[in-house]
Amino acid sequence: MSKSPEPLTRALEVEVKYAASTTAEVPDLTGIIGVNEVASQAVHHLSARYFDTADLRLTRAKITLRRRTGGKDEGWHIKLPSDHGRIEIGAPLTDGDVPPADILNPIRAIVRDLPLQVIAQVDNERHESILADDNGVAIAEFCDDHVTAWSLLPAGTKQQWREWELEITPEIEASPEFFESAQSVLQEAGAVTSDSPSKLVAALGNSINYAPLPPAMAELDPDTAAYAVVNALRVNRDRLLEVDPMVRRDEYDSVHQMRVATRELRSLMQTFEGILVGEEYLKLEEELKLLAATLGVARDAEVVAERFEMLLGLDDDNIIDEAAREHLAGDMQRKYARAHRTILKGLNSPRYFALLAGLEELIANPPLATSEEADTTPTKEQVKYEEESALFKHLDAAYKKLMKRHNAAVAKWDDTEIPLRKREENFHNMRKAAKKLRYSADAVGRATGLKTKDLYAACKTMQSVLGDFQDSVTSRDELLELSRHARARGEDTFCYGVLYQRERELGMEALRGYAEAVKNIEAAYKKLAKSKKKEAARAAAKARKSTS
Repeated sequence: MSKSPEPLTRALEVEVKYAASTTAEVPDLTGIIGVNEVASQAVHHLSARYFDTADLRLTRAKITLRRRTGGKDEGWHIKLPSDHGRIEIGAPLTDGDVPPADILNPIRAIVRDLPLQVIAQVDNERHESILADDNGVAIAEFCDDHVTAWSLLPAGTKQQWREWELEITPEIEASPEFFESAQSVLQEAGAVTSDSPSKLVAALGNSINYAPLPPAMAELDPDTAAYAVVNALRVNRDRLLEVDPMVRRDEYDSVHQMRVATRELRSLMQTFEGILVGEEYLKLEEELKLLAATLGVARDAEVVAERFEMLLGLDDDNIIDEAAREHLAGDMQRKYARAHRTILKGLNSPRYFALLAGLEELIANPPLATSEEADTTPTKEQVKYEEESALFKHLDAAYKKLMKRHNAAVAKWDDTEIPLRKREENFHNMRKAAKKLRYSADAVGRATGLKTKDLYAACKTMQSVLGDFQDSVTSRDELLELSRHARARGEDTFCYGVLYQRERELGMEALRGYAEAVKNIEAAYKKLAKSKKKEAARAAAKARKSTS
């Protein structure tokens, strides 16, 4: 039987660095407030190899990936920026220069499947002192580092320097007075605060300027709708990358957040059709749709698990027997776990990496529509008019679709000849239309001078109303499925029917806010339509004037 991999370690690293001359003497460290003694001392010989893509994506994001031998924590390490220091993730040492797959999870969305190469080597003779308080508890680690480093980038050189590091023990919360006192003691010994954030940055020096740059957002005129469009896509793409490692760690609500980012990105792309064009553009929309669907399976299981927990809490008449309680509490959690494993498989697939690469290319080289006037170069005002016209067209279409679905949902709701599930599906479609209109309103607001916040807020309220309704529908579907399995096992199914009816009542209660939500959307859009008409007229006049 193969040995399972050791789990990753994770810690918050809080440290300060000082540059010291080769002749400086380490001062009496018990002069630092809170330090009573130097509990132990040791010398370690460390050797670290740092890895990155050819265009230094990690380094530019202030992230380091290294393989280090020697010392107390030899192994693979990733260091990530944090508001209160740096997060260090560690994995056991392996042979060769291929990082363990697990340790790449926090940065997989950045490096994707791009080759990683050694960009620097840092050797260090570390003189370590453990500092303890009055009770003999280790509170900090002081390191006197004698460093020799090589940049392996083009034009890289060998460097040597000495630095002092003071790192707080992870379990200790150091006061500002501790750091202020330490700074005073170390500076009196001749040290100065280091201007380099890490040994890697110091090792690379100016050679970083000889590495190619990763793709960046296209340089567009900030006053154009095209800029606002591409920037909106960049912001949402960045949110997707930000949530990716959270999903891999299975953090609470992370699947939901990634699904929202994916859907919003796709909706924005649909709204921007006409400004951005091309076959590849449409393919990216489809890939985002597939990703959202994969995330949706886990998200639905997560939502239903929470609803079941709520229903269990409402069982004040004790109708739920132990067998049903176990299935209500555990079956959806197991379904979520299976769905999450499917997500992880997808997030490590070439298809997902290709999607991220496609979004990167889209933002760096947006396929902007060209003017239909082939014989003349359009003026800036003409381009702006055409871009805004395309956005307004999508906004109008999104609103018309919403009202069409609203009318269908309301007209058919009381028609009992139509199956209940179909009538409920009409409101689910209405919710999706509200979401599309909300994202369209946000896109138009970002790219033009229109104030779309009222429409955005009204659509968000509608989403909330119908979201609660749809959650009750999804919960009922799962209750039916659980009852079928329970019946097949010969278990009592009475409680499932009671819970089903409770969910029906909760769904109907959610719909009570529907009529008011529709009125607010209609009022917000009517107000926006007037402003939109004036804005379109002004843009058209400017476009005509620019060609006269």
